[in-house]
Amino acid sequence: MLKEKDLDVCLIGTPDHWHALTAIAAMEAGADLYCQKPISVDVAEGKAMLDAARRLNRVVQIGTQRRSTPHLVEALDKVVKPGLLGKVAYVEICCYYHMRARENPADTAPPPNLDYEMWTGPAPMIPYNTLQHPRRWRAFMEYGNGIVGDMCVHMLDMTRWMLGLGWPKTVASSGGILVDKAAKANISDTQEATFDFDGTKVVWTHRTWGDWPSKFHPWGATFYGDKGTLVANVHEYAYFPAGKTNAEPTLSGKALYEYDKYPEDKTEKDLERHVASAVRWHMKNLLDRIADRGRPVADIEEGYISTASCILANLAMKLGRTLYWDPDKQHVANDPEATAMLKRPYRAPWQHPADHA
Repeated sequence: MLKEKDLDVCLIGTPDHWHALTAIAAMEAGADLYCQKPISVDVAEGKAMLDAARRLNRVVQIGTQRRSTPHLVEALDKVVKPGLLGKVAYVEICCYYHMRARENPADTAPPPNLDYEMWTGPAPMIPYNTLQHPRRWRAFMEYGNGIVGDMCVHMLDMTRWMLGLGWPKTVASSGGILVDKAAKANISDTQEATFDFDGTKVVWTHRTWGDWPSKFHPWGATFYGDKGTLVANVHEYAYFPAGKTNAEPTLSGKALYEYDKYPEDKTEKDLERHVASAVRWHMKNLLDRIADRGRPVADIEEGYISTASCILANLAMKLGRTLYWDPDKQHVANDPEATAMLKRPYRAPWQHPADHA
């Protein structure tokens, strides 16, 4: 594609393990980018992508479209910015969707129309089975970062955006495959992670089994301030003054449906209708920034911070200890073992982009 086309914009929608190489190649070919989240499968890939974007002066929007979700923009403007929450010292973020693959299919030869060698690319080579392709590769840590990389990254990024947070000072995590041990999937079915932003703790939980603690809130964030509480998710937001969480919210908003302007939203196959406006706003923001060469609302640096934080959570769970992140040196402080895990080995003949930075 890069050889045949004069590209203006490239959308990177591959499995996560191919994001870095395709994104950097597209930027080097002259394209601005929309890149899906998480931006990478290891921290060093994300840093290489950020460095390439800055070196080549590319506009790169990451698919963390909560920053462009109309009712969440409203919550930011009407609740957070006016200070109605007061001091926010604790945020709960969560996902309780039963989205982890439960099957255990036998390994088999890849279908004849799939170049499995190329599909695997720089990722570790494992036997093919029908969970990997099409689409359900998220069941495997070889290609992504589990539900933390898939779903936590959205809510952590939204929290950082709303509260103006940068890098976490420390990241801790625990969990694993506690219930669904028979499935082929090797991602965790239960996990907690604590991101400490030096005064504000953001605590993630996912569980792919059992009941949701709240019908209202299977995937979202709850901001606890000393003056009030904000509940926010992809469908709605609600603000409760302190001591009034059992009453009706004093401010609230719901997902924006734009059927009058875009009637095709009603019939578009596979469209999540409640986020159609968010996707549209996010793409328009990218096009506006391409026109003026500014930084988009979900600039790659923000995507890198949110992605790397989630990867650090997985590393903390694997290592069984809290990780102390040094944003200046871009390593885990006083922890050579964890720092070495920021870049995973590439399968030959592919070469890690951090080796050419």
